[in-house]
Amino acid sequence: MDKCDVGIYGLGIMGQNLAINFANRGFSVSVFNRMEAGEENVVDTFISNRCQGKKVIGTSSINDFINSIKQQRKIIILVKAGTAVDEVIEQLVPYLEVNDIVIDGGNSHYRDTNRRLSHLESRGLLFVGCGISGGGEGALNGPSIMPGGSFHAWEKIGSIFQTVAAKCGDGDSCCDWIGPEGSGHFVKMVHNGIEYALMQIIAESYDVMKRLLSMSTDEINSVVLEWNEGVLHSYLLGITNDILKMIDKDGRPLVENILDCAEQKGTGKDISISALELGVPATAINESINARFISCMIDERRRASKEFINPGQFAGDKQALLKALHDAIYCSQFIAYAQGFLLIARASAEYNWNIDLAKIARIWKSGCIIQSDILNNIAATLKRTGLENILLEPYFIEIINRKQINWRYTIITAMQHGIPIPALSSTLTCFDGFRSEHLPANLIQAQRDYFGAHGYERLDAPRGVFFHIERGKKDNEVV
Repeated sequence: MDKCDVGIYGLGIMGQNLAINFANRGFSVSVFNRMEAGEENVVDTFISNRCQGKKVIGTSSINDFINSIKQQRKIIILVKAGTAVDEVIEQLVPYLEVNDIVIDGGNSHYRDTNRRLSHLESRGLLFVGCGISGGGEGALNGPSIMPGGSFHAWEKIGSIFQTVAAKCGDGDSCCDWIGPEGSGHFVKMVHNGIEYALMQIIAESYDVMKRLLSMSTDEINSVVLEWNEGVLHSYLLGITNDILKMIDKDGRPLVENILDCAEQKGTGKDISISALELGVPATAINESINARFISCMIDERRRASKEFINPGQFAGDKQALLKALHDAIYCSQFIAYAQGFLLIARASAEYNWNIDLAKIARIWKSGCIIQSDILNNIAATLKRTGLENILLEPYFIEIINRKQINWRYTIITAMQHGIPIPALSSTLTCFDGFRSEHLPANLIQAQRDYFGAHGYERLDAPRGVFFHIERGKKDNEVV
């Protein structure tokens, strides 16, 4: 075989499936995997089992791997985020030539991407931090791809990546250049945060139906199926339907035999920190992470469940609550998306990335874990208006105004009966804060000034002019 179009370092499920995706779309691929204990045969097994008749070659050394790829080399690294990425880069660098392109396709922190880009560009190499969404299935059939970094690299990899990426309903590729530095990985981080929130919202809705309405798994699945055929249609609701249908070997629904402990790999924490740094309320994401922490406190929860009283059983209209729950899901998921897009907008302004939000929404429309009909409407809105805060778009204002009564009823009812709904309730609280012309922050600022001399602004003075409380000797008179 002639030299290959693309090289892939790392043959986990993402690396294997992405290699086959490239090959299925007419590109030749060279693959390599670390040769550590237990992984000596990964390349040979992959080539012999899954690559018959495909333009994929396996290599057994870094030198062979590099030499098997066409100049200007395009090498995709698919290893665990963190030090492993740096180790692979240092393995590759001695063999690379000026203008070769190194692409990190993992979930690296955007600041690590900034650092790696500076390092590699100083060596005459091009570096791309590339978010990839869609899981193993997406990697095989067409993922959502978010590349950022060395722009000159995009001129060489753009057509290839857009070919292997998912396609929107209009035929557009779900891949486009995000911007400079670590912008691609930042957008993927936000994507993952929204994913946390959407999953938590669905899980809370499942809990309301199971514990509050005493519905069986089959009954819940029927509702989920119906929802997924309407405005709530999404990838995550679709796989929820698939999961709820699965029967374990004991004849029970599989989901009922799974331990109620959900962990997280760190991207959730990263986005929470970024939101705090940029001053963006990412309440849906933050509470979704907190919910996972609480879920892992299994022993404490089991003990507490025996010590604290149950607030009582639901005795209201089941169908009315199901309708309300549907609307609550819509509103909460919309707020989660809105918080994510606002965070991207703030980061873009802070770091001079000039990110096109409409482009991001289009990239997420297919091949992506967070794809949904709600997102499709957001994409259309952003393309039309360019608003950074989609909460201000009249289309969504009308929808939220119409659905918020049901949103509130769902949350009140769940709380009255002791069902934890952190994502559903935090999105409503964020919304109520945003729609309030006046908030009690005036008192907080007065308190800060009273004990810490931080100063305060006044309603009757221009913004940016600060005052200080100076108490008189009589009746706390302000002078």
